[in-house]
Order: sequence, then C-alpha cells, then structure tokens
Amino acid sequence: MKKSSVTFFLDIFFTILGTGIYAFSLYYFVEPSKVAPGGITGIALMLNHIFQWPVGLLTVAFNLPLIAVGYRKIGKFFILKTTISLLSFTLIFDFLLPLFLTPYEGERLISCLFGGVLNGIGIGTVFSRSGSTGGTDIINKLLNRKYPQFPLGRLVLFSDFVIIGISVLVYGSIESALYAIVVIFASSQLIDVVVYGGDRGKIIYIFSDSYRDIADLVIQRIGRGVSIIRSEGGYSGKERKMLLCAVRKNEYHRLKRLVFSVDPRAFMVAADSSEVTGKGFKSSDND
Repeated sequence: MKKSSVTFFLDIFFTILGTGIYAFSLYYFVEPSKVAPGGITGIALMLNHIFQWPVGLLTVAFNLPLIAVGYRKIGKFFILKTTISLLSFTLIFDFLLPLFLTPYEGERLISCLFGGVLNGIGIGTVFSRSGSTGGTDIINKLLNRKYPQFPLGRLVLFSDFVIIGISVLVYGSIESALYAIVVIFASSQLIDVVVYGGDRGKIIYIFSDSYRDIADLVIQRIGRGVSIIRSEGGYSGKERKMLLCAVRKNEYHRLKRLVFSVDPRAFMVAADSSEVTGKGFKSSDND
C-alpha cells in the first residue's frame, strides 16, 4: 500500500478516535454540568437544554453551510475528514453513548476540568491529522492558515466568548459562564499540547565574539545545527556575527550554560516557538 494511502487511513482513524473522545467529554462531563463550551456544539447544547433536540443532529444541521465554505476555501480532503467527524459525533453522542453510560453528576468543577481536558485531547487529535470537528473549527482553521503565528488553541478560545455570554441567559446562571471558561481554557491548553506537543521549542539568538567556538560546541555536545548570520550593531555600526539555533525546551538550559561557559559576556535572546519543523524535530510530511 502506498504511503499516501496509509496516511489517509491513519487520518481517518485518528479523526474518528479524536471525535469519540470529544463526544465522550461532552456527553459524560460537560452537558450534565449545564455549560456551553463555545462554538456550534455549545449552541446545540443550549438548544438541547431548552427543547431537548438531539445534540448530534443539531451539530450536523448547523455545519452544512460551513462545510460548503470550507470545501471552496480549504479542499475536499479536509472537508471529507470534517464530514466523517461530524457523522461520527452524531452516531456516538446521540446513539452509542446513551446505551452504555450514565452522565457524571458529581462535583461540577471536577466535571468541567476533566471535560475540558478530554475535550482538548479529542479536538487536538483531530486537528493533528489536519481535520476538524466542524463548526467554528473550520473558521479557526482558515484563520490559522492565514495567520500561522496564532496557535489553534488560542483561536478556539477567542471564538467562544460570545457563546459563553448567551449561555448565561439560557441557563440563568453566571456560574454556567464561569464553568464554561474553565472547560474552554483547559481544552485550549490541551489542543496546543496535542497539536504542537514535543515540537514546541525555543529559538535562540546569540551574539558573541567567540561565535565559532560556541557554534562548534552546540553542534558537538547538543547535536543541534547552528546558522551564522551577518549582523550590524545599531549603535556601533560594526559588523558582527549572530548565531541562530532552534532547540527543544528541555535543551535550553544546557545550551545557556554552554554559551556562558565559553563567553560570560555573550548576549543571548531566547524566544518561544509553538512549532519547529525539520531535521531533528517534526517531519514536514506529518501534516
């Protein structure tokens, strides 16, 4: 079987798996807590609370126009995976889970925390295979493509606050909004962990007259590549050499000690990177 076919079937498998985790988190933890954690699903949960309409079928109905937009803007494979996710969600949430599980009705805060964590793991699993659970996920995916500097979890977080405001009126309690924020915050953190995970790192800029010695030691002892870039001091006007290096977060302090052991007067800037792709990090063909 060709690699592309294997990748496609893995995409479908993880899309269904992630959707199942997502559906479980909503059915078992979130819905009994009377919170609407944003997006189309949040609207469906509120309508279910008022009219007892099926959450899964409502979610599919609301997503039809968004799927049409996504097909034009993103492509058929993304929409295929989104459609599979939506159908899986409806089947699991409306039909399968009620057969085997009674929703959790214990401590509300615990319910929202666990619901948010599982929610983020589920959505993140789907996102990691370049898929979507539909709804505002499609909009967030489009925004992430245009503005990749904004992590998906943050986009999801910002897109949900209007739904939270409406939930106060539907559930008649400010606590519903506060607990919804707990769910959304926990979910957004886990989405970024699952999507970016071990590919997060730090970008290091190093200015030192001993740049060559530092570069050699970074390559030999840490095993990371280093780029030597020409730069010019804004105040002195002198030409200098700058080192650029990407490392994982757990390698940062080791690199820092190495730099200052060579040159205590070195100037170093470290910036967080949500994702590093390439040799030694995530392969570029994982998306």
